Amino acid sequence: MAAVSLENWTERIRDPKIECMSRDEMAVLQSKRLVDVVNRVYNNVEFYRKKMQDLGVEPGDIKGIEDINKLPFTTKEDLRDHYPFGLLAIPKKDVVRVQGTSGTTGKLTLASYSQKDIDVWGECVARCLTMAGLTDEDVLHICYGYGLFTGGLGLDFGAKALGAMAIPMSAGNTKRQMMCMEDFGATAFACTPSYALYLAESMQEAGVVDRLKLKAGIHGAEPWTEEMRKKIESILHINCFDIYGLCEITGPGVAQDCIHHTGLHIHHDYFFPEVLNPATHEACADHETGELVFTTLAKEAMPLIRYRTKDLTSIDHSACACGRTLPRISKFTGRTDDMKVIRGVNVFPTQVETALLSMGGAVAPHYLMIVDREDNLDVLTVMVEVDESMFSDEIRKLDALKNKIGAVLKQALGVSVRVKLVEPKTIQRSEGKAVRVIDNRGL
Repeated sequence: MAAVSLENWTERIRDPKIECMSRDEMAVLQSKRLVDVVNRVYNNVEFYRKKMQDLGVEPGDIKGIEDINKLPFTTKEDLRDHYPFGLLAIPKKDVVRVQGTSGTTGKLTLASYSQKDIDVWGECVARCLTMAGLTDEDVLHICYGYGLFTGGLGLDFGAKALGAMAIPMSAGNTKRQMMCMEDFGATAFACTPSYALYLAESMQEAGVVDRLKLKAGIHGAEPWTEEMRKKIESILHINCFDIYGLCEITGPGVAQDCIHHTGLHIHHDYFFPEVLNPATHEACADHETGELVFTTLAKEAMPLIRYRTKDLTSIDHSACACGRTLPRISKFTGRTDDMKVIRGVNVFPTQVETALLSMGGAVAPHYLMIVDREDNLDVLTVMVEVDESMFSDEIRKLDALKNKIGAVLKQALGVSVRVKLVEPKTIQRSEGKAVRVIDNRGL
């Protein structure tokens, strides 16, 4: 069984009127929605009213989407400062759901949803599932966590909107996951990419790959590389898709790539994207990397104006080969807050992953970066899993592999690295977001 080829692919677009709309028509729709949302937050959310007054901006100054740069930014710290319901634009009694993510202070980053917000969320995920080739005849096995985390419920809402069968497995118990995928006839599954790779390797070891009906994987919630996508696809003989979302804006479904994998299509009738220079806040040109900033154009309960995601990407406004005119963001190079500055060099975990995957079968794409400070100098150690057979070889062969990995990583990162080789499955697997970096410097 091979992955679906482009030659046999049937391109499906759930809402061609919106997803293929001209830029001029879309600007008219976005302008109308922006004017409305600015009026609502100014009149109903004290935080935004004060922010705008401090800038000398009134709702009447915002006449269209071209005026968005006059508006203030919103940050995650603002959400925490107004926890739990300080940013509501509707009465609390009209909130039907809250979702949240854990915060460094122990407080949640909480987002509130009206019923209309839930309906929009489901529709956006349904558009994404359609990009992945799914229809109402498919069976979607969801092994994202359910609960306050948006992953499980977001895919569930999307499957319902699409009319597909949802299997709400949640995370954990890999053997049970595999059994239910086979027994229930799952045609697609959704989880983090790191857990998808772990599941794929487990299915391969169990010898069940050819008994499954899988054709697509929907993966997100953490940065991952093109190399990891190809690795999962090669094991399971499926097509994998990168879905993006964040609790504050709405969960998974803000954007996803289509079969052409040339960027993630943003549903910008609901979420207006800006890619800005993180330091100057000036707009980046297409294909130039910057920080992704979102304004929710139709959210009722907790609309956000120019929310700084800290995700680093670039944008492309050209039409895609699939026919959609939705702008596309590139795969994330990382986040402004997961980047580590090591001896003056910016280092992202995804660079390590790409380098390791380029080395072939002896090296697994499971790694852990540990940053220490010794004698006032930064030291980066990368733990790397290697094939078990390597540990039966001579010491000199292990040393040769370690030196080779060190050389590849130094070339990729621009800094020297200590490499520690470990046996398969030594590095802890995660069913949620993978822990890739431990920084012991206390910065």
